[in-house]
Amino acid sequence: MKYLHRSLLALILGVVIVSLLGFCKEANKKKEMEKHAFGKTADGTPVELYTLTNANGLEAKITNYGGIVVSLLVPDRDGKPGDVVLGYETLEEYIENNPYFGTLVGRYGNRIARGKFTLEGIEYTLAQNDGENHLHGGPKGFDKVVWKADAVRSKNSVGLKLTYLSKDGEEGYPGNLSVTVVYTLTNDNELKIEYTAVTDKVTIVNLTHHGYFNLAGAGLGDILGHELMIKADRFTPVDKGLIPTGELRSVKGTPMDFTRAVAIGARIDQAAGQLVLGGGYDHNWVLNNGDGSLALAAKVYEPTTGRVMEVYTTEPGIQFYSGNFLDGSITGKGGKVYEYRYGFCLETQHFPDSPNKSDFPSTVLKPGETYTTTTIYTFSVK
Repeated sequence: MKYLHRSLLALILGVVIVSLLGFCKEANKKKEMEKHAFGKTADGTPVELYTLTNANGLEAKITNYGGIVVSLLVPDRDGKPGDVVLGYETLEEYIENNPYFGTLVGRYGNRIARGKFTLEGIEYTLAQNDGENHLHGGPKGFDKVVWKADAVRSKNSVGLKLTYLSKDGEEGYPGNLSVTVVYTLTNDNELKIEYTAVTDKVTIVNLTHHGYFNLAGAGLGDILGHELMIKADRFTPVDKGLIPTGELRSVKGTPMDFTRAVAIGARIDQAAGQLVLGGGYDHNWVLNNGDGSLALAAKVYEPTTGRVMEVYTTEPGIQFYSGNFLDGSITGKGGKVYEYRYGFCLETQHFPDSPNKSDFPSTVLKPGETYTTTTIYTFSVK
């Protein structure tokens, strides 16, 4: 009888341990990835908000509406977390008035001159939604569609896979384009973004992420004291419509020289030249590493918090935008007003207006080919 009691006790303990292990596993899953309703679009399509958390407490909230990174909590040098991306608290605000806060941009990130390009002898006409030019895929680009979302997990990361089929003729672009974008939050404090696309008809593709960053904390001041380094000896000067002229100009001796870290505000208000055309920085830099391998493109340091962000990419260019069109008319998360130059963007990309510039790296995608590009935002402190 004594041995029977021991066997029964062992069996009960075993069941309890297995149950506890299962509970802990499920609790860990919930901690790594949570999904909540985030509202509905005007046509009633439900939208979700996904919370990704890594082993170090870094947290990213991403919605499948426009692939928007709604918030990104990053610790400062004292370990205090802060949200370092501008944005809103509700879906309705993103739908009503969003200057591309945190969005996925496509089919073509940045500008195309006069909204026209030619492929294989056929001229295509796009919306002119930025003066006479086409910007960020048009009035309803990838930033304004609902993506299909699926969780992705591995031993050292948690991720969100977004997929979308952009149909032939959507916003004027040719070909059915099947797009997959995977956001991954790793235990190395990286937010990795991997893009792939295939088409059934020759088309153009230039996808990017349009996060507005402020490493001091979203809404807590301007970004002029941030120290920026861009690994680029050249940039693409623009005309008054912010369309590249086609020249690849040296940054040496100009306010565009960030080959060594410089405060963003140190030279931003010069009264002549390229900075006047953009109202500040709104230009594409030609990255020194142009062979398609993953390499460091930029590094930003915020002195008061100690936060550091490094940008790695396989892309040939990066658009640095200094928040010149923020004007205090937008109230974002926590009731904070986003004033002039309260955020900056580092958009990894092919160059603006590449379809009309034969000397620029090509953005043409043909049937049978696969578009692939990767960008990683890495966070640390010093």
